[in-house]
Amino acid sequence: MTGIQNQAYEATPAGQGGNSTSRSPGKTSFDNIYDLPDPRAYFRTLRPLEYQIPHHAQHVFRRLLAAHTPVTGRDGPVTVLDLCCSYGINAALLNHDVTLGDLYERYTNDRRSRLSTARLAEEDRAFYGARRLPHTARVTGLDAARNAVAYGRASGLMSDGFGEDLEHDEPSRNLIRALEPVRLITVTGGIGYITSRTFERLLPHMAGPVWVAAFVLRTISYGPIVDALAGAGLVTQKATSRTFPQRRFSSPDEQRSAVEAIEAAGLSPAGKESAGYYHADLYLSRPTAHAAAFPVSDLLEGG
Repeated sequence: MTGIQNQAYEATPAGQGGNSTSRSPGKTSFDNIYDLPDPRAYFRTLRPLEYQIPHHAQHVFRRLLAAHTPVTGRDGPVTVLDLCCSYGINAALLNHDVTLGDLYERYTNDRRSRLSTARLAEEDRAFYGARRLPHTARVTGLDAARNAVAYGRASGLMSDGFGEDLEHDEPSRNLIRALEPVRLITVTGGIGYITSRTFERLLPHMAGPVWVAAFVLRTISYGPIVDALAGAGLVTQKATSRTFPQRRFSSPDEQRSAVEAIEAAGLSPAGKESAGYYHADLYLSRPTAHAAAFPVSDLLEGG
């Protein structure tokens, strides 16, 4: 993937974004599947809608990890903070020889629908353990959905996990300790649920330069978060050669709201929202020196 803006992304002017979004305008709520004891209902609900952002993120996040040591000179495994980590899906795709399609098949399987949560987690530990890649990241998860985070830990996907809501609360002492070694922040579906407030409460507790990779629905302003990251010395770049389909719309009303939001932002929904899918942009934030040492066009080549 080429065509990346090589200058800092311009934040949304004051009054055109702000820090108050809870979700994309008119977006259907799936709150009932985000904090269950295990991920089976999550996958059953989203499979017909072709939810696919974690699939696109898998390649991007793996390339970022591969580039991290050559660019920064820091050896050893990279600690990743996955924001809005849910049940540990990004961790599964990052560290294991599995695809998102594999996860859909696994968690919508008829036999597994009859298992207890404890038994499912036990089987998951064996499943992922047998498929773990030789060079992996240490993934810490953060999500307000405490049950989902607990399952991500129980299944062995995340090294650590915290069910905390930093939109409303300061990070706990344990979370602060876990943030110190973080070098990469990832987020695939949470921008809009979390705002710059969460980043402002996280970044001061990270010891070294951090990279941020975020997939953001086109209906949501990323400007306030860009400003927060700039305050921490990070320049944000936006992939311009393509967008990434997130999922099908769940209803004509949801599609209509998304198209209206896109047009109000001065963008074209043609071939994207008009074709029936939410689309997301990819934003990368890094220290200026790291961006210069390894251009984003090289970093994402072949994406």
